[in-house]
Amino acid sequence: MLRHRQRDGARLITGVLSGALAATAAVLMLRKRILALWGARVGALDRRRKAALTVLIGAALGVMVSVSSVGAGALGVTAVMLLYAELPIARIVGSDIAHAVPLTLLAGIGHWTLGSIDWHLLGSLLAGSLPGIVLGSYVSVRVPETVLRATLAAMLLLVAGRLVL
Repeated sequence: MLRHRQRDGARLITGVLSGALAATAAVLMLRKRILALWGARVGALDRRRKAALTVLIGAALGVMVSVSSVGAGALGVTAVMLLYAELPIARIVGSDIAHAVPLTLLAGIGHWTLGSIDWHLLGSLLAGSLPGIVLGSYVSVRVPETVLRATLAAMLLLVAGRLVL
């Protein structure tokens, strides 16, 4: 019975994440249309309301990252992009990455205390990720925004499809 519930829970999380990633990809590709529809409404928000929405987004991202390891990048960029449409994508991505550091550190500490970290896997991921970060940071500020958005959207759709299959 417990195993059945765990499988159902895993399927639910996988389905929700896949849908969220696909929706994020769609938002990235349809950014101009969405901003045309919602830009005036979001732009009319006062600073306090925008700040409150940003805090709520941060809380949602904290939960998603702790539960699934997805959220800070894919969903965070989309939410911030809609609230702060005036910022260039490279600045949004940079801010989101800087936000992800303490967020994932705290989530990682939580998983460490629960004993749910595979240290060999972590080391292997870091061996590839650290050079990738340097390359990605260098490229992201030199590539046109439309190419960056299309590449990010394609990657999100690929991951969403992989999760479903």
